[in-house]
Amino acid sequence: MENAGKLYLCATPIGNLDDITLRVLKTLEEVDLIAAEDTRHSIKLLNHFEIKTPMTSYHEFNKIEKARYLVEQMRQGVSIALVTDAGTPGISDPGEELVRQCYEAGIEVTSLPGPAACVTALTLSGLSTRRFCFEAFLPADKKDRQWILEELKRETRTIIVYEAPHRLVRTLGELLEALGNRSITICRELTKKYEEAYRTTFEDALKLYEMQEPKGECVIVIEGKRIADIQDEQVKSWEEMPMEEHMAIYEGQGIERKEAMRLVAKDRGISKRDVYQYLMNRKES
Repeated sequence: MENAGKLYLCATPIGNLDDITLRVLKTLEEVDLIAAEDTRHSIKLLNHFEIKTPMTSYHEFNKIEKARYLVEQMRQGVSIALVTDAGTPGISDPGEELVRQCYEAGIEVTSLPGPAACVTALTLSGLSTRRFCFEAFLPADKKDRQWILEELKRETRTIIVYEAPHRLVRTLGELLEALGNRSITICRELTKKYEEAYRTTFEDALKLYEMQEPKGECVIVIEGKRIADIQDEQVKSWEEMPMEEHMAIYEGQGIERKEAMRLVAKDRGISKRDVYQYLMNRKES
């Protein structure tokens, strides 16, 4: 779209103001307008760096209508920077709606990398960083929340969850009940003076925070379910099923009997000969 403006997703510090990038500072100075999740919060950042660019509010409760307005502004050539209260826009905030509308309207979008609490906490956690899933805040709706917790029971990747301090004990209790007593790291006050990465378990964390009120926004990094534990559960599940029924599952898929016996033996962690002998004994009895 000729002469159209552009959307800049500007990552801002999650605590320590020195974490802002030179590219973000330059962009915030040069754009025509800054769309901020909370202008009262962002004005402190702008004042600190003596940036005079005008601001407008863009938050969860006006994200659809305000996104339409901002897109129309960009159609007319206005360049806009989007900032969240802290961290990278679009991560657990309404920025994704504005990005979606920009793409639908043919507006160019670029992301200026910088701080993100989820990645910062993951690298501090001491847990596996090779594979992870980000859940942000668990849903407030009871049914949706329970559905997510059930889904996480078998998650083998490291899990990252956000939580407010006044809800931390409740959420830790629900996670303990759903996932069992796993290793976790609770990160608070990230990049600030009293930054803490508390390596613990659900049970020990509950004991602490039931006596000592947590402070600051929290990121909970949770050990994924061990693959060996899943395999043990699968073997146990097969062992509880009659072997004839187990065989019938595979033969019902058109698998030949010898191959079905091999698969049953593998599922149960026994030899093919054991399966054959059992079936023969059942046939003779």
